[in-house]
Amino acid sequence: MGERGAHLSGGERQRVTVARALLREPPLLLADEATSAADALTEAELITALRAVRCTLITAAHRLSAITPNADHVVVFKAGRVVEQGTHTALLAQDGEYRRLWRAQEQER
Repeated sequence: MGERGAHLSGGERQRVTVARALLREPPLLLADEATSAADALTEAELITALRAVRCTLITAAHRLSAITPNADHVVVFKAGRVVEQGTHTALLAQDGEYRRLWRAQEQER
């Protein structure tokens, strides 16, 4: 691993960080872009691990697929303000910001 994980890739560092956090079994876990440096397969593994958490998980992500559609509650911010909130299904049913973002990301695939 090297000192301070110097020989680990970004995705490997994220996996180690998530594993360390999960081992502590916290009542609340905050994750900011927990999968941003991971490749697609590693991202899927990290998401699976985070979904198995038995605590309140608050996560921030730009890639909606990293947190939804299994999130209990989604809050959409735009320019620092909450513009929508609800479940993935409810937000997709609206003609709003979340639906626009979701469709844009689906077209990228």
